[in-house]
Amino acid sequence: MNYLDDSIINRIHSKFDRLNKARPLPPSVVNKLQEQFQIEMTYNSNAIEGNTLTKKETYLVISQGITVKGKPLKDHLEAHDHYEALEYVYELVKHEKRLTLSEHLIRSLHQLVVKKSDSEIAGTYRTGAVIITGSDHIPPDPSKVPELMHKLIKDFKKQEKELHPIELAALIHHKLVNIHPFFDGNGRTARLVMNIILMRKGYPLTIILKNDRQRYYRMLEQADKDNMNEYTRFIAQSVERSLDIYLKVIPSRLQVSEKLFTLSMLSFHTPYSSKYLNLLARIGKLESTKQGRVWMSSKEAVERYIQERKRKRKL
Repeated sequence: MNYLDDSIINRIHSKFDRLNKARPLPPSVVNKLQEQFQIEMTYNSNAIEGNTLTKKETYLVISQGITVKGKPLKDHLEAHDHYEALEYVYELVKHEKRLTLSEHLIRSLHQLVVKKSDSEIAGTYRTGAVIITGSDHIPPDPSKVPELMHKLIKDFKKQEKELHPIELAALIHHKLVNIHPFFDGNGRTARLVMNIILMRKGYPLTIILKNDRQRYYRMLEQADKDNMNEYTRFIAQSVERSLDIYLKVIPSRLQVSEKLFTLSMLSFHTPYSSKYLNLLARIGKLESTKQGRVWMSSKEAVERYIQERKRKRKL
């Protein structure tokens, strides 16, 4: 069963292809993006769970080791824990060519997520009941957790061959949160697991924003009721956001060697209306760049699009 519309998948594939064509990115760009994303992910993922550090404070705690006056020690420890867990994820994805999901990996991630902030429960399945604040969902009895986690991995191996990576990542994320295998740190661990599934396929780190917290919880509750489509679309939008950030820093050959025109000006010299050119730019089918609020492209880019269409028709 598919949970995403073809239009969404096609739009994301178009952007993903543009990113892949630009790879390998310059090391300086990769390092800068990784640092930016690690701080943003650490801040947002912790803040969703109630951590009170601001994004700037999170950066200062991690990069300079400072203690923010008036903020709980646990919040500081959570920032360090999550950042180290993310570094572990990046290393895994980079060096483990046959990386797959396992209970051991999930428990290892959880161990890192609460390593300093709650070491007594690190990497250990819960042995008691838990209540999810603000949610109607009642997690399963602790005696069922090992069996459910075993089933989660078994289902993953089957669904890995059937689902789009974004659908698979969303589904496993939801199942983990639904099982709630640990006393604490379930959401942070689930979001890391989701990213391993995506990153091993080449997608950038995907961040669920703190500002989307209420919507995120609402989507998870809908997924609890077997309404996976809206929830999966929400995850896909988060994936697309990361792709957009990466694409903004990729040097465009349009900016280097070709004269740029507004799409309305190009419409006078091409077979297409400015409205249609705008659509092509927005969905990534026409090489273009945005200057302020205005899409810009070149005659050469339009000609490449035309030739590509002709090529596909012949196939």
